[in-house]
This record gives sequence, C-alpha cells and structure tokens, in this order.
Amino acid sequence: MDKSTIKENLKASIEVKQKLFNDDEILTKITDLSGKIIEVYKKDGKVLFCGNGGSAADAQHLAAEFSGRYYYDRPPLFSEALNVNTSYMTAVANDYSYDVVYERLIKAMGRKGDVLIALSTSGNSTNVVNALIQAKKADMLTVGFTGEGGGKMKDLCDILIEVPSTNTPRIQECHMLIGHSICEIVEQGLFPQD
Repeated sequence: MDKSTIKENLKASIEVKQKLFNDDEILTKITDLSGKIIEVYKKDGKVLFCGNGGSAADAQHLAAEFSGRYYYDRPPLFSEALNVNTSYMTAVANDYSYDVVYERLIKAMGRKGDVLIALSTSGNSTNVVNALIQAKKADMLTVGFTGEGGGKMKDLCDILIEVPSTNTPRIQECHMLIGHSICEIVEQGLFPQD
C-alpha cells in the first residue's frame, strides 16, 4: 500500500490549521463566541446546532459535548442537534419540504438569546440558510461554521467562522477542532476546576 494519500491529507490538514493558527481575526471570533455561549448558559439559554451529512454528524457530536461532558464531570448544558429526531425529519421532509426541517424546529425551540450554530462547508445549504433566517427572526445569536467565502450564510450570521479552504474534508476537520476548542473554553468558564 502507498502511504502518499495519507501523507498528502495530513499535509493539507496541517496547512489549513496553520492558516487558522496565524489568523488572529478567526481566533478572536472563536474566543468571543465562547464567551457569548458562557453568558447564554448563565442566563439559562441553550445552544442548537444544524447541518447536513458530515456536518449533521459534527453538529450532533458537538451538542453531545455540551449536554454530556467534555473533559470532566459537571452539570449538563442544554444543547441539541436539530437532526437527531428521524421521525420528525422524515415526516416534515415528506409532508412539507426538506428545506424547512430546521426552520420549523427553530420556530418550536428557539428563544430570544439562544444560539444557533449552523454548519455548512459551502455555506449554501437551503435548510441551514432557512434555519438562520428563522433564528434571526427569533432574536437568537446566529453562528456559521463554513468554508472559504461563507456562501449565502455569510450575511445571516452574527459570527461567521470561515475556514480558509474549499476542501470539504479539511473544512470539516477544522470545524471539529474549533468546536472542541469552544466546548473546552465553555466548560472551563462555567465549571472551573480548582
């Protein structure tokens, strides 16, 4: 077997992460977002996530880090990925449209002061864009994790975390790294260990 594919992927991943490492604007956005999430939780708010495909899996993973635990035992935090109820997803997609599956849940669950973190490598997923539009109507903090350019989500996000890449796997790897960093900062900020 040839190791070149693995080495090329590792090299590409390191290069994108190096760009993030050197981008003070993105680092400041991630830090600011972490602080805002801490304040939302202090006010008994919640963090909702949405995405499609791999981004849906990432949304579910990050929601679990908040609602379960990240590094250490502490009280749970209200966080949910909007894609986890398959009966809801298939019914609404069938009866209405896949384009509104997240928008309808934001109408039901989203409240002023809550956070929606929307993941889309292109920034153009219609159902995610519609969720952000509804979240803005509900006066929620809108956050986008995208790739380079931000797509249609760019103008709908209070905070846009734009990974400097157009390569979907590399973008998703960075979304998880950024999400994990936020989970760690929030956990430490709300439940400091002596």
